[in-house]
Amino acid sequence: MSVIYLLITISIFVAIGFFVAFIVAVKSGQYDDDYTPSVRMLFDDEIKKTPQKQIQTTEKKQI
Repeated sequence: MSVIYLLITISIFVAIGFFVAFIVAVKSGQYDDDYTPSVRMLFDDEIKKTPQKQIQTTEKKQI
């Protein structure tokens, strides 16, 4: 039974260590996205939609 307490204690310390490492990485800016803003202007901003009226008329023609 004492082995279970030892394993739980060790796993809690390991989890706290990973959490601290994650917080340090986030605060240092490691997960900041520097690439996407530079190529964002190459992407289309709007999706071109056909008006609802045209869709209805083309459906009627097919039937």
